[in-house]
Amino acid sequence: MEVRIDSLLSGAERATGSVVIIDVFRAFTTATVVLARGATKVIVVSDVEEALALRSAGVGDLCMGEVRGRAPPDFDLGNSPFEASQTHVDGLTIIQRTSAGTQGIVSARRATQLHAGALVMAKATVRAIREHSLRHATQVAMGNDGVTRADEDELCAIHLHNLLEGRSSNASAIREVILAGPRIADFHDASQTHLHPGDLEIALDVDRHNFAVRIDREEGLLVARVEA
Repeated sequence: MEVRIDSLLSGAERATGSVVIIDVFRAFTTATVVLARGATKVIVVSDVEEALALRSAGVGDLCMGEVRGRAPPDFDLGNSPFEASQTHVDGLTIIQRTSAGTQGIVSARRATQLHAGALVMAKATVRAIREHSLRHATQVAMGNDGVTRADEDELCAIHLHNLLEGRSSNASAIREVILAGPRIADFHDASQTHLHPGDLEIALDVDRHNFAVRIDREEGLLVARVEA
């Protein structure tokens, strides 16, 4: 298998083969949390208006996500894995819109197979990719708003790359490098109420969940489900 790493929205647009769109802080950590808590599926969209329209039409139950980091008006949940871990989602369909992660999913039109990626399900994602035995795999680190690189996404991509190529990878070291990065203080800043220290702890709990998050197109919608 040929394994490549790419970055940002442009990387998502050119990614081919088995594609993993990575958003550690916080989109796909949050999506994994709601799926682990029993959500039936997560519908991935690019626009706030589309999310609200799908909920109004009864296609989904809750809108989850952010614009510039904060939950848009009329959304039920923000982009917080901690908030998601405290919310009843069992049996519900969640509609997610974020500024980086979901934009990458929507833009990855050349992918043969598509997964959402984060550290919380890293090994399970690698296992799922290997089981499908495609010739090419691309990990795309989405970064901040899909425009500037972010340590956590780049390091997650490297971690997946190492595992896919059969090399060892030190999850604890990756966590420590991320914790030394420039974004960490924001999660402890009380004035930034859309961030929670619990978001950080969940997002950096490597292999917290033993399932991958696969994206398929169903009736014209991009739908994320558990892939055991």
